[in-house]
Amino acid sequence: MFSINSKVRELIMKFWQQKVGYFLVGITLFILLYAFKLVPIAIQPSIAKQSPVTHLATVSSSLAELSAAPAQLPPLPYADNALSKVIDAQTMKLHHDKHHATYVENLNDALKYYPDLQKRSVEELLRDQDRLPEKIRTPVRNNGGGHLNHTMFWQIMSPNGGGQPTGAIAAEINKTFGSFDAFKKQFNEAGSDRFGSGWVWLVRNGQGQLEIMTTPNQDSPIMNDSYPIMGNDVWEHAYYLKYQNRRAEYLNNWWNIVNWAEVNKRSLVSLQQQSSRG
Repeated sequence: MFSINSKVRELIMKFWQQKVGYFLVGITLFILLYAFKLVPIAIQPSIAKQSPVTHLATVSSSLAELSAAPAQLPPLPYADNALSKVIDAQTMKLHHDKHHATYVENLNDALKYYPDLQKRSVEELLRDQDRLPEKIRTPVRNNGGGHLNHTMFWQIMSPNGGGQPTGAIAAEINKTFGSFDAFKKQFNEAGSDRFGSGWVWLVRNGQGQLEIMTTPNQDSPIMNDSYPIMGNDVWEHAYYLKYQNRRAEYLNNWWNIVNWAEVNKRSLVSLQQQSSRG
């Protein structure tokens, strides 16, 4: 009888030891989880206080230069069909998702063996292309230019755009070209006369003046010491599904979606950049 009671007591002791052990382990895990949960709360304020780094000599947007580490396809700032009064949804989707995406992919491919160059902005690569390794000079020019030009292009259009220019750019256009209608006529003529593929631009040139210019292929005005304030893509893929060979009609209709608020921001940045040169 005594031996049986001893065995029972021994089993009971083991049972409670296990229960106590499980309880202590549970308490320990709870304390650890609670402690780790507090860590993000403690560091969040310092992250929130950090300010984004911006550059004065911006081109891809009015906020910051375009990263090449790696280059990334920016989303459209509106739906594919948002500009359909001028550019159809299928053209927008193909233009952004296929053509622009290909420029990004090819630029990253050109830079993949040059980690130091990846640390530079796309604008810097294009400005200093003569210093690039000869092997990648043309791919960077074509695809970096394509990425830069299109990133700007999406931003200077809006479903709520169009109409007469507003703000400071309106006054400067009138002063330089005589009137908005005169400016628009010259801009459209330059775009129509651009042989083959390319872009037509309103830029601020090296002398700080507004100027209409065109570039072939995906060349950017920054390669000619000019700041692109606004530009229209006259490659056929930008308009052919809707307009076929009627480039002039596309150019004329395009003014109905110009985002003058963004154009004004870019004009201001170009003036700041010019002022910083002294």
